[in-house]
Amino acid sequence: MSTATNAPLPDREPMLPHPAKVVKIYNEAYGVSTFVLKFQEERYAAAYRFQPGQFNMLYVPGCGEAAISISSDPETPGEVGHTIRYAGMVTRAISRLKVGDLVAVRGPYGTPWPMDSVAGKNLLVVTGGIGMAPMRPVILQLLNHRERFGRVVLLYGGRTPQDLLFTNEWDQWKGRGLEVHVSVDTADDTWHGEVGVIPMDFYRVRMDWKNTVVLTCGPEIMMRFVIYESLARRIPKDRIFISMERNMKCAVGLCGHCQIGPKFACKHGPVFSYAAVEQFFGKEEF
Repeated sequence: MSTATNAPLPDREPMLPHPAKVVKIYNEAYGVSTFVLKFQEERYAAAYRFQPGQFNMLYVPGCGEAAISISSDPETPGEVGHTIRYAGMVTRAISRLKVGDLVAVRGPYGTPWPMDSVAGKNLLVVTGGIGMAPMRPVILQLLNHRERFGRVVLLYGGRTPQDLLFTNEWDQWKGRGLEVHVSVDTADDTWHGEVGVIPMDFYRVRMDWKNTVVLTCGPEIMMRFVIYESLARRIPKDRIFISMERNMKCAVGLCGHCQIGPKFACKHGPVFSYAAVEQFFGKEEF
């Protein structure tokens, strides 16, 4: 594994989109689907690579473009997956696409999760809701190189059982060496697992915290409590990594829409160590 930079692919303009065809669509949950795209330009498709945590800009003609995290396996880049919650004009336009339709893609952009630097450590992956989408490449890469890491634990939460993503993959993940703990805020008759918010799962897991790195992505209020619980276990701030969601427009640090203090989520993130953004995290004006 190599750590990618936030630079676009070589010898191309960073603002130039490339056509991609929708080849598969999977309905994941209510209002959430995975769109698998295949680039139409052979040279670009052959050169395209991404790292866990990076994102693409997806463009629908007549509607605009949106930053969407990549949710597929980084070691099978021929087809690139994006798990999308329909929340705005662009994502709702994407929801109307069918297999065979075209979109335009530029990317990948952003700083990935520090997979190389955390080798040999225990990893606690904490995510909630749609935050599982950008975490799925992390999980797949961890499992693809399971021998490089210590204990690997996933804490995943959703509002209801119907909001949980990739449920058909959990058993496979467990079989490959991932400890999976799932909880929901509100249960129904179909749910037989844990009930409660994600930070409470810290009390159900015993780890060697001195050798543990935390990776978290989800609602900002959830990440705030994940950080609190991590610090309470004396995990250093530079071993807590978060993915910051902001309104990204240009993806190359020019427009300023995603500014976090002196940093830009698209250029310096979206993955940051908590130490790098502590004074700005959770403050709306930043």
